[in-house]
Amino acid sequence: MRRHHDDEVHEDEIHEHDRGLSYDLPVLARRRMIRLMAGVGAGLVPLVGCTADDTSSPAAADSPSASSAGAASSGECATVPEETAGPFPGDGSNGVNVLKESGVVRSDITRSFGDSAGGTAEGVPLTFTLTVVDAASGCGTPKRGAAVYVWHCDREGGYSLYTEGVADENYLRGVQETDDRGQVTFTSVFPGCYTGRWPHVHFEVYGSLADATTATAITSTSQLALPKDVCDTVYATEGYESSVDNLDRLSLESDSVFRDGHEQQLAVVKGSVAEGYTATLTIAV
Repeated sequence: MRRHHDDEVHEDEIHEHDRGLSYDLPVLARRRMIRLMAGVGAGLVPLVGCTADDTSSPAAADSPSASSAGAASSGECATVPEETAGPFPGDGSNGVNVLKESGVVRSDITRSFGDSAGGTAEGVPLTFTLTVVDAASGCGTPKRGAAVYVWHCDREGGYSLYTEGVADENYLRGVQETDDRGQVTFTSVFPGCYTGRWPHVHFEVYGSLADATTATAITSTSQLALPKDVCDTVYATEGYESSVDNLDRLSLESDSVFRDGHEQQLAVVKGSVAEGYTATLTIAV
């Protein structure tokens, strides 16, 4: 059973889902075992990621802060660790299940949907494209008709459906079916950095849209990391003030999730504060 927690949340929100290092060790050990088993060809189907730049994804204006982080320049695929979904997945595994609600299948996740929620997440625009490919084909075949559910915090570090003040909202969550190129693209805002966690986007991959909207048979769960140079630029803007100090106390190497290897989870990000940013990441299942 997956453990749904981010290793640290806001200092004033620590609860039973944040149990410290002793709670994390089984997750980290399991991830290392997955890597070892994949290396000896034990018949497991690995989750693989590439940060190769995708010229078919939506474009934004390049800027000097555009990142070529991770393995972007190499274009090589490598195994991506299976990650925790955290305490705020909204997939029915930890309370509320947004996946069964009408309106969750969408590309623009900046606004809440439904009768009881009407808020809009504010922040620097971020459009991100995930490309799902078949690992058995050597990452050369797109997974058409798969589905991806994404969620992340707002610029203040809060998660809709869970965090006080935005618990009645369901923004920054959405599901899409992959197209013929195996791609899904979401319009969102740049997430903030809250206490103890590197800026990230959660995602779950499902075999089909039907599986996703019934919250069954998750194929893989992982997280996308955002590069520091872009985070520094974004967090210098209005509304992200608390993220500055939080990020200063962190590094990818010290983050509780990314510290044992983040190269294949680090998105390629381009753009500017004025024009918005685009992020791309390829994953194989």
